[in-house]
Amino acid sequence: MTAFEEMGVIPEIARAVEEQDWNLPTDVQAEAVPLILGGGDVLMAAETGSGKTGAFSLPVVQIVWETMKDSLSGKSKHTTSATRSKLQMSVHDRTPLLAVSPDGFTTQSRDQKAWHGCRATKGVSGKGKYYFESKVTDEGLCRVGWSTQTANLDLGTDKYGYGFGGTGKKSFNKSFDAYGEPFGIHDVIGCYLDLDEFTIKWSKNGVDLGKAFSIATHLQREIFFPAVVLKNAEMSFNFGNVEAFKYPPAAGFEAFGKATSLRENSNCGAPEAVHKYEPHAPQAIILEPSRELAEQTLKCLESFAKYLSDPQVKCLCATGGASANEQLKALQSGVDIVVGTPGRLEDLVSTGRLSLKQCKFLVLDEADGLLKAGHDNLIWKLHRETPKITADGRRLQMIVCSATLHNFEVKKLADQLMNFPTWVDLKGEDSVPDTVHHVAVIVDPSKDNSWRTLRTHIQTDGVHARDNLAGPEGASEAVKILKGEYCVKAIRTLKMDQGIIFCRTKLDCDNLERYFESLGGGPRGSSTSDLTCVCLHADRSPKERSANLQAFKEKRVRFIICTDVAARGIDIKGVPYVINVTLPDDKANYVHRIGRVGRADRMGLAISLVASATEKVWYHSNCKNRGVGCHNTNLTDQRGCCIWYQEKQLLGEIEEHLKDTINQVDSSFDIPICEFDGKVTYGAKRQKTSAGLYQNHVQQMAQTVAELSDLEKQAQSSYLSLMSSEF
Repeated sequence: MTAFEEMGVIPEIARAVEEQDWNLPTDVQAEAVPLILGGGDVLMAAETGSGKTGAFSLPVVQIVWETMKDSLSGKSKHTTSATRSKLQMSVHDRTPLLAVSPDGFTTQSRDQKAWHGCRATKGVSGKGKYYFESKVTDEGLCRVGWSTQTANLDLGTDKYGYGFGGTGKKSFNKSFDAYGEPFGIHDVIGCYLDLDEFTIKWSKNGVDLGKAFSIATHLQREIFFPAVVLKNAEMSFNFGNVEAFKYPPAAGFEAFGKATSLRENSNCGAPEAVHKYEPHAPQAIILEPSRELAEQTLKCLESFAKYLSDPQVKCLCATGGASANEQLKALQSGVDIVVGTPGRLEDLVSTGRLSLKQCKFLVLDEADGLLKAGHDNLIWKLHRETPKITADGRRLQMIVCSATLHNFEVKKLADQLMNFPTWVDLKGEDSVPDTVHHVAVIVDPSKDNSWRTLRTHIQTDGVHARDNLAGPEGASEAVKILKGEYCVKAIRTLKMDQGIIFCRTKLDCDNLERYFESLGGGPRGSSTSDLTCVCLHADRSPKERSANLQAFKEKRVRFIICTDVAARGIDIKGVPYVINVTLPDDKANYVHRIGRVGRADRMGLAISLVASATEKVWYHSNCKNRGVGCHNTNLTDQRGCCIWYQEKQLLGEIEEHLKDTINQVDSSFDIPICEFDGKVTYGAKRQKTSAGLYQNHVQQMAQTVAELSDLEKQAQSSYLSLMSSEF
């Protein structure tokens, strides 16, 4: 049995995994795969190149195939009356942003602005006296009590439900009156319903708070259900049918969960079943921020599904730039997993050509990137239109991957949409992997005047085309020229054989590509040139982007020049070098960039060119044409499309973010050898023997070890001499 099979992976997929030389799961796979196979929601963060895509693709493929297999063999688990009769808080009769735990006994809402409520799957009517307990398990605002089926889920705000809140107020029909005393985290609230005397009361930690309400005449024949409403809070419930109460009820009251007259909540029926197979209704939706990432995820899915048959798992990559007609034909012929980009998925869902009725998985890859790009409305739309419980009784599973789980927007999204997710956080706060050497080279035009005498240089971005190049404007233009020179010098000095070059804008990428071409490189350069390169950014056609990425992967060109957004589609092991021509606007993206090297235990070098002078750059935040054909070089506060960029300040912010100092080297690019690592070959795996990586370290420590050995011998001799003298 392989390591993957021990995690519950079926043999057919384990065989496909073995063919990819995955002898052992990576750390993130070992954590996430069993959790997803177990049916839970998972939040996942790990270093770039850690196997994160495989961590969610593998279990998604397996569960989709097993569901299809069961359906064909007649084993599909449709929701039966027995299933519906289970007593718990309902996943159906609730507001969308209130989560119910898998066992049905804990409810949670992380919305800080609005109230979200829920009722139980069963209620009581007629005669009898009933009791259940609720416990506040996390701070927040909450109200708990009894509700009829027609009541508003915001308990106590209409004539059909009675609540008692943490502020010490009882509520009915929007009337909030003082009752008992406030309660909070760890307090246990007992809820009493007397249908003999038609009264309701509560207790706090076993202390009876007295009668709160006489049940209105128009409600005395209704069915009453345990109910709760929360605002950024969590409560757990004990109906007495699974475990003993912490505070037994007053005499004459029985456990609600053991009542013989329990009645079904008709709002808790199964969702409308999909009896007829709908080819355009896949079981899994995977949302990716870029076409390149979507294509890589598709390859991963297809590789895992290689040996699955009867039925086969059909996957579709739905992205912009590709033929929409071909994608529609694929949907009509039947698709089980769809991986796509926001624009195309939104179009397919909005026009009804892609149905979410049978969707069991909603996966958000690079969620921080999706949110930053403004796709939160689409995420909410997908979640809103996907059944939370499918026709075969499965709960919707959400998997969210992010560069860091500590991103505020990602945490907020997870709190609101996911169902008690498990965190798989192998990255934590941003830090630089120990397989990456990273340095900064200060570009100072006041000290390096070479830009004045250059006959040819890189074409700049045109920001200063109409400026008098005296003062700050001249220094800014000089920085742009020197950065092109330093980039070429770094490549040739360090004899870089392959690397990723990051530029701030698409225009900067194009200009650098043209400059390399003028020096004999570029996309059509000689195979012997040290500057062969291709570009990867959003203005290049999908076909060109795909071809350029493939050329880089196959090492037909040495360098790929790209923006931050385009770089999310690059997943290549062993890239030895990264050059940041400009630091990223977002300091968190620094780690994302340099993490492109130093993967799979291979050493990598990242060089950042940092301007000492303030640089004026394009910033089309309010541009109607999003920069296309724009020549407005005024500053943004003057209704223009430019800002002054202060890289020295940004470098300090990055260092503060990393809680580390980035070594600075001069323009000779003399990179100091790490004392511990010794001489390294960037892009090659680190050696792990004393004759390799640790040789220098052992030699440095040899004298100290010898001295310690002598001291140990002296101490032992002294001890033996002392002992012999006493006897």
